[in-house]
Amino acid sequence: MPAARPAALILLAFSAAACKVGPNFSPPHEPVPDHYSGAAQSQAGAADAPAGAAVPLPLEAPTPESFWWRQFHDEELDRLEERAAGGNLDLKAALLRIVEARVQVQSARSQGLPSLNASASFTREQLGLAGILKTQGLSSGMSSPGEQQLISALERPVNIYQVGFDASWELDLFGKVRRGVEAADAQSAGAVESRNDILVSLEAEVAQDYFQLRAGQALRQITLDLIASQREVLALTVDKQRHGLAGEADVDSARAQLSSLESQLPSYVQTIAASKHALAVLSGQPPESLDGEFGEKGALPALPEAIPVGMPSTLARRRPDIRHSEAQLHAATAEIGVSVASMFPDVSLTGTYGVRNTGTSYLFDWQSKFYTFGPRVSIPLFHGGALIANVRLSRAQAAEAALNYRKTVLNALQEVEDGLTELHEDALRTASLDDTLTADTHALDVHLNAYRHGLESYIAVLTVQLQTVQARQQLAQAQLTQSTDLVRLYKALGGGWENPSTAPPIEGTR
Repeated sequence: MPAARPAALILLAFSAAACKVGPNFSPPHEPVPDHYSGAAQSQAGAADAPAGAAVPLPLEAPTPESFWWRQFHDEELDRLEERAAGGNLDLKAALLRIVEARVQVQSARSQGLPSLNASASFTREQLGLAGILKTQGLSSGMSSPGEQQLISALERPVNIYQVGFDASWELDLFGKVRRGVEAADAQSAGAVESRNDILVSLEAEVAQDYFQLRAGQALRQITLDLIASQREVLALTVDKQRHGLAGEADVDSARAQLSSLESQLPSYVQTIAASKHALAVLSGQPPESLDGEFGEKGALPALPEAIPVGMPSTLARRRPDIRHSEAQLHAATAEIGVSVASMFPDVSLTGTYGVRNTGTSYLFDWQSKFYTFGPRVSIPLFHGGALIANVRLSRAQAAEAALNYRKTVLNALQEVEDGLTELHEDALRTASLDDTLTADTHALDVHLNAYRHGLESYIAVLTVQLQTVQARQQLAQAQLTQSTDLVRLYKALGGGWENPSTAPPIEGTR
């Protein structure tokens, strides 16, 4: 019967080890609308759009295509995205943070495992026994030769050699270690989602810079074509002046219009160069490394016919920043359990085993062994309120993480709604400007033909010409805005991250 008591105590201890204090985490479910109001607006506006207008129509279900930029069918953009994903320095730093988080998980797991240490020591000691006996008044009565010889032997310095092992194991009775591992796992998942968020932002930034580059090339080419046409008009006006069919004011106006067009070229060249430099740095290369690429001429890629919008209820699974906020909330919830477990007793099993002797020849003799073994209990009695403060702090941090999660979801919904509205209005504005340019171009052809035949003054031609130039530039800018707004919408939708994802395996972390 007495032998059964230790077994019962051990069984009770291990059954209690299944206990974990603190709240268990459950994924949050923020209320979201059934559909995007902007998607319905875009679908309704498609029927009212002018004939031939390219209005992207959002879909109700996301397509399985995760590489959203491939919907533009531009091989150069595809190469840039792949190059940036492989060479971007921020992305590489994010991968290293994933390594750090995984190492933290390993460190947290090790807290619940036994620890074993080996030790070896050499000491030279002198006991000072004669002084102790003299202090107690005992040395005066020890006059026999045997006693004096014994004291003299004990007074001589001795060498002590010792080799041993010591082990300890803290029993995780209240789940402090397991909650710590849970928090570390959540932080590791958050590091992965942070990397995914950086990748989504990188893909969007590469696309926007590429569109800036192509728009700059298109505007530069439009301006060069207008300069060539204006030079012909200037030559015609000069010829008319020589024959007395035009005044000097017409020549000055034509020359001023040519100079105005030529003054616009440097800004387009600057935009092209800055875009090339930005794309190179995003790929982890020197700014000038892409100066010889992309050619002299270029145009914006055609917009896709449809956008995989999906439902608001799936947005939390598609956006890595929302999943990162959820991981942060999970970690903060687990930290509550860590702080609560710190208020309970710590139970450890400790033991020491080794050999000790004054000579190395008998060091490993069985009679030289020594050992200690037993449990150790540490009960927190008074810490000045620090333990209770830690619990309150962890609960406040968890509440803050919950608010941050809700804010992240609301911001994501706002970005999608804003993106849908902007894209719808961009499409209508682009269609209107396209009609305007068509009308202005036809009017300019009519006025130029009348001017060549001497039926009209150059002032009338110049007025229509300025309107046409402005319409061309506004249309190009509107097309660029429409493309960049579409990229922002893809980013707001999560950039194709429709399912929870993990970073690629990293050597040395598993």
